[in-house]
Amino acid sequence: MFTDYRPDKGYDEYFSSCDEPRAALRPLLSSLGALGLEELNRNHAAAGVLLKRLGATFRLNGSGSSGGERILPFDPLPRLIRTGEWQRLERGLIQRLEAIDAFLADVYGEQRILNDGVVPREDVESSQGWRPQMRGFSPPLGRWCHVSGLDLVRDGSGTWRVLEDNLRCPSGVAYFLENRRVMKRMFPSLFKGRTVQPIDAYPSHLLQTLRDLAPWTEHPRVVLLTPGVFNSAYFEHSYLAQQMGIQLVEGRDLACQDGRVWMRSTGGLQPVDVIYRRIDDDFLDPSVFRPDSMLGVRGLMEVYAAGRVAIANAPGTGVADDKLIYAYVPEMVRYYLGEEPIIANVPTYLCSRPDDRAYVLAHLGELVVKAVSEAGGYGMLIGPHASADEIAEFAVKIEADPRNFIAQPTLELSTVPSLSEGELYPCHVDLRPYVLRGQGAWVSPGGLTRVALRRGSLVVNSSQGGGCKDTWIVDDQEAQQEAQQEAQQEARPC
Repeated sequence: MFTDYRPDKGYDEYFSSCDEPRAALRPLLSSLGALGLEELNRNHAAAGVLLKRLGATFRLNGSGSSGGERILPFDPLPRLIRTGEWQRLERGLIQRLEAIDAFLADVYGEQRILNDGVVPREDVESSQGWRPQMRGFSPPLGRWCHVSGLDLVRDGSGTWRVLEDNLRCPSGVAYFLENRRVMKRMFPSLFKGRTVQPIDAYPSHLLQTLRDLAPWTEHPRVVLLTPGVFNSAYFEHSYLAQQMGIQLVEGRDLACQDGRVWMRSTGGLQPVDVIYRRIDDDFLDPSVFRPDSMLGVRGLMEVYAAGRVAIANAPGTGVADDKLIYAYVPEMVRYYLGEEPIIANVPTYLCSRPDDRAYVLAHLGELVVKAVSEAGGYGMLIGPHASADEIAEFAVKIEADPRNFIAQPTLELSTVPSLSEGELYPCHVDLRPYVLRGQGAWVSPGGLTRVALRRGSLVVNSSQGGGCKDTWIVDDQEAQQEAQQEAQQEARPC
């Protein structure tokens, strides 16, 4: 099956630099070989039909109608991560979120990190995610980030790095869960010879995390607040509400009176204790944020400030997933925890700094430039793939608004074999694990592996043609032996 497969010059997760199968992948490659490429393609097509029947769709931004709905392209070749490697990543993710939580409590409180000059005040207060309305506020359990999705990548040497932090309304977990369901149904033979950590417990962990945020009652009522059916992630909103057994509501279904939030129902008003919000801060409460919002609940922030309702994630967390503030997270880890970061950032240039800006402008053709408040692969320049006109256009944008841009080296993202036009082809991937933090902390075993299915592309976002894979955390007694074999394999000359 892999006779014609040629990994890129970077790090391929199935094959070593000598084009030899990695030791940990041999049982899977054997199962794939027994299945055959023709059968793999046939089952892959059937998997797409199944996902559509399950309703696992997303809507392209701005499409406005069902005509813009499509399934998230699914690739059947799973990504494998060994248990020992994963345990280190888990520790690194929890460490990072502890530091970010401390930062949020600080910048909306005493502001020690700003007064000490570790993070420039102007970088925080000029962020689109900064919410001065949250000054002096302390959320339930003292935690701001309850549901987080941090994007990880492997560079050309196979080293894991954090690419960005998603702390407001991270999406994609429904596809992460459905991918496994489809894999078990359509490709059961690929699991042979492997113990793969299960992921089915995510909805119950999420529900418990949300319930933890309302310690004032033994039986908290939790709802999921959605912008409505035309939101690009509406499938996920309805899916998670159904999996947790909670009500899916829109702003018009809720009301604030007598110091509480209430849900309108056929049986009358019912009290609400926890809101898992999937709408941005600006739309939560028209009396505090955008006055023209039709999506939120008037008076919600007053009830929240009084401690009579919990909101996950807390309003104001967006300042910490600003791509400029991302560059300071390693310093936050050192400042608040007194530790070295377990997972490093990608090296980042801040165009708001004159020296960094001069370097970026002189090397635009070599760098990836990102607008700090954009998402979904928008507002990016990938220098090596850009035209002279595109580079010149970005130079003008950077000069006009340097605070709005960061730049990073063009990483040789790791590749995983994927089906592209019926053939196996090395495609670049990233990974979005999900971290839940209520009374305790829990990290999903694996996460959503996003795939740049367009050949040669580095952009994994679904809005830019990306797809997704199932991610396996392989939990077996041979993992250590396989790791040693792989290290010896890499050390041998080709």
